[in-house]
Amino acid sequence: MLLMAILSPTPQDAPAPAPKRAHKAARTAKAAKPAAATPEAGTDATAAPSGGSASDEIQAGLNAFAKRRFAQAREAFERAVAADPQSAAAHYYLGYTIYKIAEPKRHDSPGKKEAAAEFAKAYELDPNFKPVWGSHRG
Repeated sequence: MLLMAILSPTPQDAPAPAPKRAHKAARTAKAAKPAAATPEAGTDATAAPSGGSASDEIQAGLNAFAKRRFAQAREAFERAVAADPQSAAAHYYLGYTIYKIAEPKRHDSPGKKEAAAEFAKAYELDPNFKPVWGSHRG
């Protein structure tokens, strides 16, 4: 039971692959679904729908970031900023993600300047903001 609870997918996780014998049934069921229920090609089924709350979008962005899906994380953090422009967390995580995307580029890349502007906005909104991954428990 415990193993099943650990291995069962959460809403943020991609579903586990079905056993081989279930593939035919899954294909049949998928063919019967309306086209709108199937994600479009090139999209990620785990992406959060737009229009969510800022905290939902931040969580979706953090989940994508943890999976190193930086473009998907950036989109989620941009939606979080749009949902709540006064959210220091949304600006900080957007800035950090933009920086992460620009990191391998030259030191004065536009992405790094954009990231710096987001960091500045975050700390302007909340000078005491601390990211969730910045707390060290030693």
